[in-house]
Order: sequence, then structure tokens, then C-alpha cells
Amino acid sequence: MLSLIPSSLLAILLSNTIYAQDVDTSPHKIQFVTVDKNVRLEVLDWGGSGRPVVLLAGLGSDAHVFDEFAPKLTGECHLYGITRRGYGSSSAPVPTDDKTYSADRLGDDVLSVIDQLHLDRPVLVGHSIAGEELSSVGSRHSEKVAGLIYLDAGYGYAFYEATLGWLDIDVVDVQKELDLLRAGKGPNDTRQAIRELLDTMLPRLDNDLKQEHEYLGSLDPAMITGDSLSMTAASQAILAGEKKYTKIGAPILAIFAVPHDMGKLVGSDPARRAVFDAHDEASTGAQATAFGKGLPTARIVRLRHANHFVFKSNEKDVLREMKAFLSSLP
Repeated sequence: MLSLIPSSLLAILLSNTIYAQDVDTSPHKIQFVTVDKNVRLEVLDWGGSGRPVVLLAGLGSDAHVFDEFAPKLTGECHLYGITRRGYGSSSAPVPTDDKTYSADRLGDDVLSVIDQLHLDRPVLVGHSIAGEELSSVGSRHSEKVAGLIYLDAGYGYAFYEATLGWLDIDVVDVQKELDLLRAGKGPNDTRQAIRELLDTMLPRLDNDLKQEHEYLGSLDPAMITGDSLSMTAASQAILAGEKKYTKIGAPILAIFAVPHDMGKLVGSDPARRAVFDAHDEASTGAQATAFGKGLPTARIVRLRHANHFVFKSNEKDVLREMKAFLSSLP
């Protein structure tokens, strides 16, 4: 089994350190849409003609991360962007339970915006953690969308393959199973829970942790500090609310950066870079393969040495693939 480089870590380490934009000069309109009690989301509208396309940002980013990218597609479609709850100018409700920022709650936010703006079967485009919103919508309400585009977003939170595992999800699963063993919390006969832990869940978590340790060891220690790994309450709640998606009923384009270009996070040591590339090639490559096998109608594209923000580091490649995918939809 291979655990995967957690895109949550990629987003935490990379967001707010590169591609920052101090002045918003992008040609969009801004409105706010109420999606839940006391929750309003910022929605950007770049205009354009044709099919509606909705852009969803990664962990730690808001919809303005697409300010330079979105206008380059307005000749083919009408571009919108949604800033999810907890970020930017959108409402940031306090996580009062495990549903406030759950994957399906975030997916429902997207569906609410689609309905209120009367968007006719848009294509959803998600970067990084937004893959879970795409999969939430595509697995439960595929009739609402014409297609899904994953921008380095097809990881375990978007498509879960049991033989690979996914640390964020597996930790929560093990914790829930362990809770059943506490006196009075679960069934009187705990043998089944213990067997499940011993046979499947703990070995999977053990592998996740070993792979995570190897991944962190391939990065430059000087770049991995407490501050660089800090997260907001919303980000923590989102990671805790990930879900296993295995069936997605919409046409799919999934673009993976493999191996990733991590820049200064890996450092200039050729040996360290080689170790990272080998690990990433195996882990991310395995997920890309699993994604394609599990969802055989999906088009899988691998971009070598692309940054996690593939729509910036490899803009021409992403635009080409997206335009081809959009033109192929009925």
C-alpha cells in the first residue's frame, strides 16, 4: 500500500507564499449568496459566453486565486468563482459540530449557489481540496452538472482507494473504531471492532504514517516549521470532515502534477530532490492510476514537475486540456 502526499500539506505550505496578489484588478463582478443560516458566500463573475463554468479554490485560498486564469476562458464559457465558507470575504461560521465544514455540507453550498444563480448544468472546476466538493456533487447530484475538472485535486478526499489509504480519513476512521471499545460506548461484544482494527484499519494507518514520515523527510527541514504548518479552525474542520467517495457519475477531466515541483520546499540538494521525486512519482502516480481505474470514463492527464497550482505553473497545458474537455461535452 502507498499513502499519498497530502494535498492539505501542499496547500498549507504553498498558499500565501507564492502567487500572492496584492491588488485585485481582475475584470469580475462580486455578489454574495446566502447558502445556510448566517452563511453568505462570495461569488465572482468574470462574464463570458457559453456554458457556465464554476471555479472552486484549494485549502487556504479564495476564489480570487483564479483572477488571472479565469478571463482566459471567457471566450469559451461564462466563468464564476465561489469562495467557500471559512475563507476570504465569505462567512466563517465557528465549527460547532462535524457537519459545519463536512465535505457534503461544502458540496451543498456549491449546489445552493448553482440553484440560486440559475446555472444550467455548469462544469465544476476544483483545485486541491476542492476535489471533495466536486466528488460530493458528482456522487450525489450528477444531474446538476455537465462535467467535473480536478486540478491536482483527485486525491483520497476526492476518490478513496482502500489499497492506498488517505491519512486524514484513516485517522478519523480509526478514532471512531477505538471509541467503540470504550466501556459503554459500543456493543458489549467488541470482538468485531477489534478484528477490524487489527486486520485492516491499523495496518493501513501504520502505512499512512510511514509514508507521511518519508514524505516529510524528503523536504528541506528548514522549511517545515510550526508556523508553516499552522491552520485555521475552518481548515482543520474541513480536513476532519473528509469523506470516502468511490462512485462519481459525471464526465471527468483529472489533471495531476506528478512529480510535483516543490521549489524551495525541497531545496537545492540534488539527492533530496531525487528522493522527493521518486516518492511523489510512486504515491501521486498510484493515485492517478487508481482514479482512472475506479472511474474509467475519466480522462487522466499527468504534468511532470508541475506545481500544485497547476493552473498557474502550467497554464497553457491546463487551458488546452480544459478547452478540449469542454468542447467534448454534449
